[in-house]
Formats: sequence, C-alpha cells, structure tokens
Amino acid sequence: MNRVCSPYFDPDFDGLAERINGPKCRVTIDNESLENCTVVKIDSVNKQGLLLEVVQVLTDMNLSILKGYISSDAGWFMDVFHVKDELGNKVTNQRVVNYIQQALGANREGIQKSMTGSRKIFKCQSLPEPRAIEMTGRDRPGLFSEITAALADLHCNIVEAHAWSHNARLACVIYISEESTDTPIDHNRLTAIEDHLTTVLRATTTKNTNEENVKQQEVKTSYGLNPEGEGTVTDVERRLHQLMLSVRDFESPSKPIIVGSPRLIDSSDDHKEEKMLRVYIENCDEKGYSIVAIQCKDRRRLMFDTVCTLADMQYVIFHASVDSRGGYAFQEYFIRHVDGYAMSTESEKQRVIKCLEAAIERRVCEGIRLELCANNRVGLLSDITRVLRENGLAVVRADIATEGGKARNIFYLRDISGNNIDMKFLKSMKTEMGEIDVAVNDETTITTTTTISSMTRGRSFRSIGDLMKSQFEKLSHNFITI
Repeated sequence: MNRVCSPYFDPDFDGLAERINGPKCRVTIDNESLENCTVVKIDSVNKQGLLLEVVQVLTDMNLSILKGYISSDAGWFMDVFHVKDELGNKVTNQRVVNYIQQALGANREGIQKSMTGSRKIFKCQSLPEPRAIEMTGRDRPGLFSEITAALADLHCNIVEAHAWSHNARLACVIYISEESTDTPIDHNRLTAIEDHLTTVLRATTTKNTNEENVKQQEVKTSYGLNPEGEGTVTDVERRLHQLMLSVRDFESPSKPIIVGSPRLIDSSDDHKEEKMLRVYIENCDEKGYSIVAIQCKDRRRLMFDTVCTLADMQYVIFHASVDSRGGYAFQEYFIRHVDGYAMSTESEKQRVIKCLEAAIERRVCEGIRLELCANNRVGLLSDITRVLRENGLAVVRADIATEGGKARNIFYLRDISGNNIDMKFLKSMKTEMGEIDVAVNDETTITTTTTISSMTRGRSFRSIGDLMKSQFEKLSHNFITI
C-alpha cells in the first residue's frame, strides 16, 4: 500500500504577518472624548478608493459627518470622523458599532449576513435576482410617468426604482420582475423591453437632434447592481451619479464658472437666503497637489456625493478636511489625477468645478416631498405618476421600494409651470387613489436661519498659502487621542 504524503501548513501561518506588523486596518470608535458626537478613527494600509469605501459605510448607516480629517500619504491611510446618528445623537447602538468595525476592519466575513437589513433604507422583497434596468436621457415633463406606464403595459412588476432629474437630464435605475410570477425576466423578453423603453426615451428626438444627445438616451440591463438583493442604497446612488455624469448633466449654460478664490455673495443680493454653493480650485506647485475647496449648505450625504464624484473622475484624494457649522459645510481636498499630476489647465479645473456643483445639486430638491404608502399591486406606480403628470407636477427625484406586500413611494415634486404646488390637491390623492397613506412635506419652507454674514464669522476663505499651511497643521495636530 502506497503512502501519500502532503505538506503541512500551520493554520496560524496566515495571520503571522499581522502578528508581526500589526493589523492592516485598525478601527476605533470612541464615545468618551467628545460630549456631543462619536469619534471614528481608521488607521489602515492605503489603497485606491479606500476613502470612498469608508464614507460609503458611514453613509449607509445614516450617520452625519460633522468633521473629518483625512491623510493618506506614504502608503498609510489615517482618518478621523466626528459623526452623529440620524437623530443627532452619539452612535451607541452596539449593532451599528460592530458593523462599522467589521465593514472597515480586516475581518469582513459575515457582514452581509449580520447587517444586511441595517444597511438598507429601501429594501426590496426577497425575490430571486430582479433585473436592473438603467435609463439615461434628456428629461421632459411626464417622462418618468411614461416609463412606468410602458413597464405596466409590458406586464412588468416594479420591485424597486430610483430616479434623479437634473439640468434636463434623467437617470433611472429600476428593478423589474415578471408580473404574474415575480420571477426574473428572461433575456429575450428583456431585450424587447429595452427596445420599447428606448423608443419612449427618444420619443421627442428629431432629425436635427445632435448625435451625442441621441447616444445619451439609452436603456441597458445592469447585471452588476444588486446581484442577490444584497446591494445598498449608496451602491445605487453612486451608479446614479455615474449615469448623470455620462449624460453631462453638469452642462448648464446659464451657470457661471468660478475659478480661483470666490467672493461671498453680497449681503444686498436679493437671493442671499438661497442655497449658497461655491467651488474653487488652485494648485500647490510646491507639493504637487490641486486643492479643491467647497462651501455650501450642509446636508446629509454631502461628503459621499463629493468624494464619489472625484473618484469617478479619476482623482485621488491624499489629504482632506471637512467641517460643518451653522448649517453650512466647508470641504477641502488635496488631490492628484490617477496619473500622479495636478490639474494643469483651466479647462480641466472648470470641468471639475462644474461636475462637483452638479453632484451637490442633484440631491437638493427645493419643492414638495410626497410620501405614499399602499398595498402593492401591479401598475400602482404607473397610476400614481399618471395622476401627478395630469396635474402638472414633474418628478425631480423618486425612491420606490416594495416589501411584504407594501409599496413605499417617495417623490420630490415641482410644478411644471413654476407655480406653487397646491398642498390640498396632494392630500386629496388619498381619495383619488383609494386606500393609500399620504404624507406631504414642503421642502422649500425648510430654510436655515444662518445668514452669509454668520458664515464669514465662522470662517472666511483665505489665500491658498494659508489654506495649505492650515491643512497640514490640522493633519499633524488635530487628531484626537483614542
């Protein structure tokens, strides 16, 4: 009888490097150092895209980032974030703490099993891989309603949908299944659905339409999104950012481009209470960085939007500082292109400025927020959007989800003609739509009392030399001992 010998592998060998050099990633969550927020500190071996991954995890947990200091030079990544939960309190939920440590730490096994439900805001039904359809194109009044009506006519069940409209462009991701069986749609029928939806998107295309604009109006199946129903909201939101970027929604002929240090809006300006957004870029030749400074009204998911856009434009963030005070946010990023060089032309700077402005504005919806909850049925979304369209309301943003036989529909609306929306009509939808719960919130009335003068008291824009000096002082001295 022949003896078979095989080499012996010590089961502890895989962890030897970590025992010698320390863990590749150390995550510390501290609720003791500060009175009103939680400090999240990450020390890790650096890799491209790590900052976006960290911000995405914090965003998935609905945490607000009040301050942040980031440094990732010399192959090591060091972040400190001051965060609060969605109620404005410290992060004390042990389940959330454990998830953040697992998701950002070296041990990532079992995350989906333990925290899938916590990561998702909109969670679709437990269905076997619903197909994701991506749509981009020129927006027009009622287009989203036409899309949902077309899917209803094609006997498709809408499991989940997300749509953004900005600068007359539309980006939409819709998860669909068969109407009768709730099973995945086969490839041949999916191709027919894509062709039909493409016809809907291009309904207003004429012979004189620019060829590039025609290419922007497309429908395609995405197999990479939400592959087993385990995707997160930020996965879809990042894809929407990418789709909007692909249709060049940053192009707005009426918007001025600001390059260099901006001047604050004059206090005599009639629109001084409106949303303030300033982005400027200058180069630090000594260190080889382009320094991007952003000043705007603060809101949730703001850092995710800006970091996501810079990553999608192939820029690497080496240092950053973010701050939020008095309802306004201030962000500074020290970046280089992936080729290792800073921005070299004014046209490149202008493009980055416009893309960042667009990324910030996409999620800002100054209008009416309408939330509808009802028993789910085929064609429900088509009926709701038809009623909105027939009453002259345009959908600026939409988030639709289904779970347990219930449908939750959130719309951000504006009047097509620019008039104020009749709130009584929205509340009367309950009568027209049958058994449905309606919640209405006027987003235009939610304005901050912070004036521009108070912003200048808190912090004014300085020369680029002062910015550079200040930034490196922050990175070297402002980390909190944990």
